[in-house]
Amino acid sequence: MLDSFATRPLWDRLAIGLSGLCAVHCVATVLFVGALSSVGHLFAAPAVHEIGLALAVLLGAFALGTGALKHGMMLPTAIGSLGLGMMAGALNVPHGASEAFYTVLGVSTLALGHLLNQRAHLGLA
Repeated sequence: MLDSFATRPLWDRLAIGLSGLCAVHCVATVLFVGALSSVGHLFAAPAVHEIGLALAVLLGAFALGTGALKHGMMLPTAIGSLGLGMMAGALNVPHGASEAFYTVLGVSTLALGHLLNQRAHLGLA
């Protein structure tokens, strides 16, 4: 039986939400920079990516780290860390479709780590 959204640990819900916002940001940047060239530089500013990654690392470290300490499973933390690494690597790719691809792949992998962390908290892993 599927667990309800309300029973999932708060930090994992926040981290998954942040991952989703990151994915939306990346796709929106690629799609709208051409159409919104007058303000497109704001969406593609390096600071947006760097701050987003810093927030993802802090939230991920806290949620996945406390989860590993609580339930003892390292797989969610390992998968989440892989996702964070892909996101960090995407910062070194020029803006465009490739950057968006690697970032979305990274946030999806990170979200999977948080989902596994939630399942481990609930004893479903």
